[in-house]
Amino acid sequence: MQRLINRQLEAWKSSPQRKVLLVRGARQVGKTYSVREFGETYNSYLEVNFLESAEVGRFFQSGNLSPRSLLEKLQIYYGKTIIPGQTLLFFDEIQACPEALTALRFFYEQMPELHVVAAGSLLEFALQEIPSHGVGRIESIFMYPLSFKEFLNATDNQLLAQAIDSATTESALDLPIYGKAVDLFKIYSIIGGLPQIVKAFIDTKDTSICLSLIEDLLLGYEDDFAKYKTRISSQKLKDVLTSSARQAGGKFVYSHVNPGSNISGYDQALQMLELAGLVYRVYKTAANGVPLGAQVDRKSFKVIPFDLGIYNKLLNLNPSQIIIAEPQSFVHLGALAEVACGCELISHASPRQRAALYYWSRDVRGTNAEVDYIIQYKERLVPIEVKAGTKGKMQSLYRFLDEKQGELAIRCSLENFSQYRAPSGNSLVKVIPIFAIGSCKEIS
Repeated sequence: MQRLINRQLEAWKSSPQRKVLLVRGARQVGKTYSVREFGETYNSYLEVNFLESAEVGRFFQSGNLSPRSLLEKLQIYYGKTIIPGQTLLFFDEIQACPEALTALRFFYEQMPELHVVAAGSLLEFALQEIPSHGVGRIESIFMYPLSFKEFLNATDNQLLAQAIDSATTESALDLPIYGKAVDLFKIYSIIGGLPQIVKAFIDTKDTSICLSLIEDLLLGYEDDFAKYKTRISSQKLKDVLTSSARQAGGKFVYSHVNPGSNISGYDQALQMLELAGLVYRVYKTAANGVPLGAQVDRKSFKVIPFDLGIYNKLLNLNPSQIIIAEPQSFVHLGALAEVACGCELISHASPRQRAALYYWSRDVRGTNAEVDYIIQYKERLVPIEVKAGTKGKMQSLYRFLDEKQGELAIRCSLENFSQYRAPSGNSLVKVIPIFAIGSCKEIS
């Protein structure tokens, strides 16, 4: 599978300012697969997996973290020669050996010519326990489930992906091509973008098999809960994860997680899930200028699951509802459209920093308004209103444009590309299909 992150890996390889690289992201998003494929571009490749070969961790626990000493031991153990500049050294599941995380900084300081990449499940938890794991010496790339564009490329629909990339709000997709994009987006909306699930679909074309595998993955994530070094119960973590799907599309309220139960610990459970990459928060912003992150209300936020397949499984949505639904019927499928839009925005954000999502609302008696997402495009803020179908009122979007004197807005739905002027006549509204919201060149 050709991932968008591949270009970032190639840029890292050729950069004269290259540092040790951490590939970060939730479990099962394809970190190991991508690094292994990347390793094929080197003359030699050595993978050190600290879970599969736990005894290797003893090399790092001896107290001597000198890179040259460590390399000598690794070469003997694996029977491979490591040549700086020609070998990619990959430390996988590095969270299982905190001493190896500490050692990464010394590889940059003492052997900068050696290409070193590290990744791991629940890596964020290990990094929290190391106050200074290599600031200025380690760079990160964040990885997410496959975007719709990556899904198209993986399923031999590269030409369709190119057509979507070439379309604009002034030059829409031809109707047959648009219809095919919608049909494939429905499949993607059912199975999501986790590589294992996408591969199963490629091999079988059977969504029921994919859904069974998603259920297995969910059980695996729940098993991981026991590995979180916290006093929060696994049940509370599970309840909050399920509630992230049920409450998607609205402000997240802890008392709605399990009505009637004690809400103590739910906030920490949400933090754990966010740290594991299983949910994204969408923070409320005043949207008075850039940067968006400086104007958030930390107490007001929405939450969405990190993958559409996981979202559907948590809600037990019937996949046939999605397949047979006309575009305007998506409104009856929970917050699927809003979750899909958020996941697309995340997957196409800069991988060099942790992606963030924002929304805007005004809670004034008689004039309540809410816009689903706010993004920064160049030096301006652009509101995105998500409509599940092809119709819907846009009063909140227009109110935002009037209050902020905005010149540009986006209507994100299953409509084809188009554009029109807002009622005031001062603002341009671009209509962009959900499946193109992350890759559309007009706002990327």
